[in-house]
Amino acid sequence: MASAAVMDPFTDKAAIREHKMAALRDYNTQPRLSYKTVSGVNGPLVILDDVKFPQFAEIVLLTLPDGTKRTGQVLEISGSKAIVQVFEGTSGIDAKNTICEFTGDILRIPVSEDMLGRIFNGSGKPIDRGPPVLAEDNLDIMGILLVISDIAAQICRQAGLVKFSGKDVVDQEENFAIVFAAMGVNMETARFFKQDFEENGSMDNVCLFLNLANDPTIERIITPRLALTTAEFLAYQCEKHVLVILTDMSSYAEALREVSAAREEVPGRRGFPGYMYTDLATIYERAGRVEGRNGSITQIPILTMPNDGKRPDLCRPSIYPPINVLPSLSRLMKSAIGEGMTREDHADVSNQLYACYAIGKDVQAMKAFLSKFEKNFISQGKICFHSLLNYLLVRDKKILRITKININK
Repeated sequence: MASAAVMDPFTDKAAIREHKMAALRDYNTQPRLSYKTVSGVNGPLVILDDVKFPQFAEIVLLTLPDGTKRTGQVLEISGSKAIVQVFEGTSGIDAKNTICEFTGDILRIPVSEDMLGRIFNGSGKPIDRGPPVLAEDNLDIMGILLVISDIAAQICRQAGLVKFSGKDVVDQEENFAIVFAAMGVNMETARFFKQDFEENGSMDNVCLFLNLANDPTIERIITPRLALTTAEFLAYQCEKHVLVILTDMSSYAEALREVSAAREEVPGRRGFPGYMYTDLATIYERAGRVEGRNGSITQIPILTMPNDGKRPDLCRPSIYPPINVLPSLSRLMKSAIGEGMTREDHADVSNQLYACYAIGKDVQAMKAFLSKFEKNFISQGKICFHSLLNYLLVRDKKILRITKININK
C-alpha cells in the first residue's frame, strides 16, 4: 500500500501563501462598531451622527459602495457626533452607503529594518511593487513615547558636547540611513531625489515616503510623522544614524490650513491656524540623541517661503541668509540671551535696533514715494493763493486727476 505524500511547507506554494497571510493579518480581536450614519461631507472631513463612545484620534476605516477602502482619524467629538478627517480624500464618498468602522485604536505604522530600500506613499503603503512590510513592531506615529527624562536629555549629534572615542561617522557607513519624506512635490522632484540616491549607491539605505502633488492633500499631515516614526525605530532600536529630509513643509502647512478652514476655525496670519507653531514643534522636536541609545536623528526640513520671504536685494550682493528681518519671528531668542548667557541689555539693544531699522525702512519708503509729480507739488516756492489754485486746476491737471482705475482700486 503506497504511503500518502507528505507536504513540504517550505516548497508548497499554497502553504507559503497561507503563512504569509497569517503573518500579515490584523489580529486585533476587540469588537469594532460599524456605522452608516454619515450626515455630511465638508472638504476633507466626514461628519457622523449617533456614534457610541467615539475616542479622540481613533482610526476609522471607511468602505465606499464600490469596495474602495480609506482611512480616517477622529478629529473632533461633540456628544454622539464625530468629525473624521479622511487621509485619502473624500471624493466619491456616498453619505447613505458608506460604511464607517471604528477600530478603537490609534494610527500606527508597521516598522522593520527591511523598510530600507523601499518606497511608500504618503500613507505608508508600499508603491514599489514589493511585498508588504513584515513588521517587527507597530508604532504610534506621534512618537515612541519616551519618558520625559529621556526627552529632556536629547543632545544634538553635531554639538560635540560629549567626547567619543573609536570609530567616526566615516567608519560607520553601514550604520547610516536616510528617511526621505516628500509632501506635495511634483514627479520631477521625486524622480530627482530617487535618481540621486541610486546613482550614489545609497538606495539600499534609504526609505522614501512620497506624497505627490496629485495625491490627497490631507495625506500630507501624516507623511512627516510616518517618516519620523520610521526614523526613530531605525535610530533607537536598530542603532543607526538617521538623516530625515522633509520637503516641502510649506505643503504640510497648507494641509493644516485646509483642515482648519473646513472646521471653520478662526484663522491666523495668512489664513494658517493659530496652533501651527505648536504643530510644527511636534515635528521638529523629534530629532537629536537620547541618553542610553546609540542612534541619532538629524532633520533637514525644506520649505518654500510664502510670498518670497527672502530678500533678492540682499541675495545679489551675496549676503547670506537673505532673510527679511522685520517680519521674522524668533520664539527661542528670549530663552538664550540675557545675563549669564550673552549680556544683560541684550533684549533692550535688540529692540532698539529693530525700531531704528523699521524707522529707516519707513524713510526709504517715503523717499520712493516722492516722484516727479509730488516734487512739483511740494517744492512750488513762494507763490500766492491765486497762482497756486491756477497751477493746480489749470496748468498741471495730472496732479489732481482721478482716473477710473484709481477709483476701482
